[in-house]
This record gives sequence, C-alpha cells and structure tokens, in this order.
Amino acid sequence: MNFASLCCQIKDVVLNVTSWNPARDGYDQIIRYIDLSSVNQDTKTIHLNEPVVAHESPSRARQLVQTGDVLVSTVRPNLNGVAIIDASLDGATASTGFCVLRPDEEKLDRAYLFHWVKTSEFISDMVRKATGASYPAVSDRIVLESKISLPPIAEQKRIAAILDKAEELRGLRRKALGELDAIPQSIFLEMFGDPVTNPKGWETHLLGNLTVEGLQNGLYKTSSDYGEGTPILRIDAFYNGRVTKLDSLKRVRISLAEQETYGLQKDDIVINRVNSIEYLGKSALIPRLLEPVIFESNMIRFRLDRKYACPRFIVEFLQTPFIKSQIRTGTKDAVNQSSINQQDVKAFQIRVPPLPLQQEFARRVEAIEHLKTTHRESLAQLNALFASLQHRAFRGEL
Repeated sequence: MNFASLCCQIKDVVLNVTSWNPARDGYDQIIRYIDLSSVNQDTKTIHLNEPVVAHESPSRARQLVQTGDVLVSTVRPNLNGVAIIDASLDGATASTGFCVLRPDEEKLDRAYLFHWVKTSEFISDMVRKATGASYPAVSDRIVLESKISLPPIAEQKRIAAILDKAEELRGLRRKALGELDAIPQSIFLEMFGDPVTNPKGWETHLLGNLTVEGLQNGLYKTSSDYGEGTPILRIDAFYNGRVTKLDSLKRVRISLAEQETYGLQKDDIVINRVNSIEYLGKSALIPRLLEPVIFESNMIRFRLDRKYACPRFIVEFLQTPFIKSQIRTGTKDAVNQSSINQQDVKAFQIRVPPLPLQQEFARRVEAIEHLKTTHRESLAQLNALFASLQHRAFRGEL
C-alpha cells in the first residue's frame, strides 16, 4: 500500500490537551514534573520525573498528561526529545517545552504516532521550521500542522508492532552494553577494595606526584574558529572514562604551536574542570588517535609516570565516590557552574596498589572493552536496520 495520498495534519487526529494541572493550585500539593531534561534522547524514555511542591515548581510546569500521550520537545528539535507517557506517569505534569499529542484512538494509534515523531523525516521537518540561532525552537502549532501518513488503523497497528519488535532488539543490545559498563567498577572493588576504607592498606599518594610533564588546561577558541581544521575533544565526547564520539568531533583552526601544546596522545587522561556539579570531574582515557586531536579549555590534561601508575587504573579510580567526594570538597561555585583547578587535581588522594596488580586490572578491563566493541558494532547494525524499517514503514513499503 502506498501512503502518498493518505497524509493529514497531526492536529486532525489528536485531541485537545488540558494546559493546566489543577494539582498546582494546592500550595503544598506534590506534583510529578517532567522537564525537557527528563527525557533520555537515546532511548526516548523518561528517566527523571522529580516530585516537586506545587508552589516551588517552575512556571512552565503546567501541562497535565495521561497514559498514551506522546511528548514532543519543541526546543532544539534536532535533539528529538520525544517520549510516550506510560501508566506510571498518568496524571504527571509536563513542561510547556513539550507539545503534548493525545491521539484520537479511532483514527490514530499511539504507538504508530510515537514511531513517526522519531523518524528522520519528522525531525528534519522540525529542524527546517525552527527559529532562533542560539536556541532553536518550534511552536506547538508547527508540530500540530505537520503532516503524517495515515493508513487505516489496523495497518497502523501492524506497522507499529513491527517497529516495536525492532526497537526491542535495540533495547536489549543497549541493556547489554549498560551492564558491561558496570563491570569494570565491580572488578575494581573486588581487586582493590573501597578506596574510602582502604581495607587492603594500599599506600596513598597525591595524584600530582604520579604525573609527568605537569598538568595542562585546554585551548579556548571562539566560535568563528570552528568548522574545519583539527578535531577538538569536548566534554560531550566522553562518558564513564571512555571517549565515545571520536569519529564525530568538531574541528577548529589552530596553529602548529597550538597543536604542539594542546595535542593529545594515547593514554593521556583528561578531566573536566568547569561544569555543573554533577558533571564536574568527568574524566576519560585517550585511545589511539588516527590524526592530531586537541582538547578544549574546560578540561585539564595530565600524563602519568608509568613506573608508578597505570592509566586505565587511574581513570577507573577517578570514577569512584572517593574522588567525587574530594571534588565536592575542592569545588569553587559560581552562577550556574562549578570548577576545580590544577592544584585541586594534583591534590587528589589516590590509593596506589603495586603496579603489576594495576596492570592486571587493565588487562581485564581491556577484554571487556573488546566485548563492548562487538556489542556496539551490533547495535550500529540494528540502528541502520531500524532506520531502514522506519523509512519503508511510513511509505507503505513494509
């Protein structure tokens, strides 16, 4: 069935949504609030819905939502912050930064709609219609007036079921990767014990005494310097001790002297020095690089004296609550951000086991990394398959 002639505007197949949650009228009433940051943009699920007191809730907390509503973020549409409300969130309050779509179930299947707003076609349409250079957004009207292919309801359900199954396979692979992510910390605790109590009695050294060549802040460049040139590592490119987006780094024009000063090498460690408190101190081990890469100004780079410390061990140590506590102690707070400096990083207390034991830990983690690479490749294949299914599904080619 070709869907070319079966299009309509979304507003024609959804119901009106209450724009005010009456629970907010109670001064001390507790409401569950879904903000834009509550949506996991990878899984398209709501992972945070903080209970807040009505009189303390943001002014944008006003849309009453119910099971089956589809939320579409109208801010930064390129990020595709969309989610569907399940029964556990029935009666919650959503930010006005979402357009709330409530399907008329006689005309539009909710799962079909949810899959549609995740497609590249829908995202591209929203991005094209967004306004605002620094904070692009679309209005609810633009979302509601956008087009959707609308085959008979039975066909919608069939298509949604196929896409649900493909999404389930992707979810299982993501779950496996998440479980693998947790293994290094478990191995760490098994081999070395909790650094807070130090049950194995390892010697304590300051991090600065384990480094060579000193610590180096990264390079600041204005936005006009970006666009081409040398890749630059930013804090959005690493997570949980590992660089995750090496192939998609932004590029910046720099001099040879800047490349020499700020160039990264394999087994360098970078740590975030300026951010909100929950991300402050985020760190990563630099992998093998295929071309010169530099690092941005909001992080610090250091190199270890390999006679005393193994990079993989130190990066894992930096993920522990023991270090997070030290970061909080040394934090300098300013408006909307916190910071640490080189002296704070040098003063981190590190429990240092014998080098051969650190190296054994590194070998175990490296084996896990190889397994994760296999899972990531499989997930990439599943993502490509899912994109192909989406493309065909909404053209009547399944």
